[in-house]
Amino acid sequence: MDYYKESLKLHELNRGKLAITSKVPLKNKDDLSLAYTPGVAQPCLEIKNCPEDIYRYTAKGNMVAVVTDGSAVLGLGNIGAKASLPVMEGKAVLFKEFGGIDAIPICIETQNPEEIICIIKNISTGFGGINLEDISAPRCFEIEEKLQSQLDIPVFHDDQHGTAIVTSAALINALKVVGKNLQDSKVVINGAGAAGVAIAKMLLSLGITDLLLCNRSGILCGDRPDILDSERLKIAKRTNPKMRRGSLADAVKGADIFIGVSGPGVLTGEMIETMNQDSVIFAMSNPEPEVLPEIAIMAGAKVIGTGRSDYPNQINNVLAFPGLFKGALSVRAKKITETMKAAAAYAIAGMVKNEELSADYIIPSPLRKDVADAVAAAVADAWRKEGEPDAVSD
Repeated sequence: MDYYKESLKLHELNRGKLAITSKVPLKNKDDLSLAYTPGVAQPCLEIKNCPEDIYRYTAKGNMVAVVTDGSAVLGLGNIGAKASLPVMEGKAVLFKEFGGIDAIPICIETQNPEEIICIIKNISTGFGGINLEDISAPRCFEIEEKLQSQLDIPVFHDDQHGTAIVTSAALINALKVVGKNLQDSKVVINGAGAAGVAIAKMLLSLGITDLLLCNRSGILCGDRPDILDSERLKIAKRTNPKMRRGSLADAVKGADIFIGVSGPGVLTGEMIETMNQDSVIFAMSNPEPEVLPEIAIMAGAKVIGTGRSDYPNQINNVLAFPGLFKGALSVRAKKITETMKAAAAYAIAGMVKNEELSADYIIPSPLRKDVADAVAAAVADAWRKEGEPDAVSD
């Protein structure tokens, strides 16, 4: 199938992918009086008297805003707000299909961080969570951090944390297949954008100690003068403990794990041959990976994952964000914590039983709808265990 051609037909035929449906009937005057005037005045007054009742009388508790400025759309770059709408509609469809969550796409016609923060803050009342999408680094770090500090609902940049969660889940199982552990493994991440930085942070929190992060100029080091923004500088100082320098080829020598969130063809078979035996390769650039799986296998890699559905081990964010938000919304979490992210990763990994694990099966299919419920349960439990006083029961 020509997916590009057929997708264009689908979008044109249906005029997009979303529609709003009512939860209540409107068949007679009583229905109208209950759903709208005069009856609607009563829940308004209840919420006025007790603002927390907004969760009781409205859809806020199951509503997420999918917000973008269109500055970093996967595989397409800075295409702007209008052109990003089909992607945001798609994200909303995935929220509904896999998590049962209602989501509204919001495409903002500015790429000024302060304006984006102000807009999202001022529309947040109707939403139980904010999913930031396809916003370029380093602006995405500032936008997420400031919004989370100013709002009492979860603010989650999926390109960062969703990618980190699913990558971590896949890595947990991949290391079981090759008989290695997190603490002793040497990791190289190529791509120091939003996803690469978030993956690095999460792997450090899970126990990785020997980690190198690379960009186009080579290995990141805390004293490199070309690292200008604060987030990359901070992660550079937390990684590369031996202050190594050099290119990606230098970085992967003796490494156990390569994680690519960069661009096509940057990892060669010759580079993989210099890695440790039974190496793990996650080449997640789309649509063309950093190295084709068949080349990686020939070079000696044991486990290969990509972002594509036509190869085994598709590392896809849909395994994380629907369940993550479902769990967070169920307990009215005010934020997504590191503990919740780790719980989500282990829940995803746990969907593949030890007896099922193989080099070609380290992570569940993105189409498995039971994954979201498992992730939701783990995330809600993690929030409760952190002792949050505002957590509510399911």
